[in-house]
Amino acid sequence: MTYKTVLLVLDANQHEADLTAAADLCAAANAHLSVFLVKVAPPQFGDYTALSVAWLDIRAAEIEQLDKAIEASRTTLKDLGISSDVAGEYIETAWDDDLVGERARYADVTLIGTSMDPSLRTRAIEGALFYSARPVLLATNRQSVTLLPKRILLAWNSSFESTRAAREALDMMRNAESVNVVLVDPTAASRRNGGEPGADVATYLSRHGIHVTVDRLPSAGRRVEEILNQHALDTAADLIVMGAYGRSRLREKVFGGVTKAMIEAPIVPVLMVR
Repeated sequence: MTYKTVLLVLDANQHEADLTAAADLCAAANAHLSVFLVKVAPPQFGDYTALSVAWLDIRAAEIEQLDKAIEASRTTLKDLGISSDVAGEYIETAWDDDLVGERARYADVTLIGTSMDPSLRTRAIEGALFYSARPVLLATNRQSVTLLPKRILLAWNSSFESTRAAREALDMMRNAESVNVVLVDPTAASRRNGGEPGADVATYLSRHGIHVTVDRLPSAGRRVEEILNQHALDTAADLIVMGAYGRSRLREKVFGGVTKAMIEAPIVPVLMVR
């Protein structure tokens, strides 16, 4: 997939660093940057009759802050000279994931920066993953995010989600210098990994002109996300490509899981596909 439109979701409270990083990413990839600034309205509890004026004043001030953030972002991007558009929305918490998902349907990938409020960041990621049928690209503080990675780690477990991730990243992998297909504790099974785990996906990718190295790694009591992150560092990967939410969101939130862990603490940039 060649990415021509990147949706950047921003927290209106803190967005400058993410905006300039996204502009650099799009300039390098010759892509259009579509910026969506979000300001979440404060909740209203109980009887606000006595506090209605103060509550409305707060909302008015926050809407003004959002408008200023939109104008500042437009000015920054105009000065940088990249193809872009900027919009914003003052929304209730209950609707922010739906709205992000709706916006994401008209982009090739949704970029999530590093400076968002944690709860807004999680809802934005889930909104794009569950309501847009588009991938999500997670930035990190450790290294710059790019649409032109030289070294890619593909997390593979033969699931529908990892299959979609591999298909989504074909162009990236074709243009990369190295691709490591990583399987953690794989078992040989004809209906899943085949007699030689990783061989089937390696053959598939090779037909697209992608040369891969298959790494079968033991967990040795460690969590899968720890192994993926460490191997990404060991191979100097610019990007981890992985499927997201192979089990339900509820199970991930209650019991934890690889998707949840990678969302919360990515070591290198991650491209997630559901």
